[in-house]
Amino acid sequence: MSTAIPEGQYHPAATPEAGYQTGYEAGFETGHEKAEAASIGELVADVSQGLSTLLRQEIALAKAEAKQSATQAGKAGGKFGGAALAGWMAVLFLSLAVWEWLSSALESRGWAAVIVMVVWAVVAAVLAAMGRRDLKNIQGMERTVETTKRVPEALKGHEETL
Repeated sequence: MSTAIPEGQYHPAATPEAGYQTGYEAGFETGHEKAEAASIGELVADVSQGLSTLLRQEIALAKAEAKQSATQAGKAGGKFGGAALAGWMAVLFLSLAVWEWLSSALESRGWAAVIVMVVWAVVAAVLAAMGRRDLKNIQGMERTVETTKRVPEALKGHEETL
């Protein structure tokens, strides 16, 4: 004895092997037979239900993929943070070594420290100037803004007027 599943409901265990029947197994052999036997309202409801299910499944898939991508991005960001800290420590100790070397060559720890500081100040100034130049070259999202402005008219069927 088999049990039919009410329309619009899904149950993971509701398979033909478990004794349940879908619309096709409950008496319709093809989609054409179902279309001929159903009213237009039933067909529209069936299409609407299928579209709704499809959209829910697509949203669930997008959420799962976004969560996985965010997790991977977080791990990568943590590794970049660790690499930045290690790089900073390497530069710090290299600077201390250069400072000690210069202090023995100049016989003045103070002047050696000033020289190392000036080198790092020059590096900082050059990087800041390069960053500022790159910041001025950013154009923004001009094309996205332009196409987004066209969406309301396109939905009304007037996309040629823009």
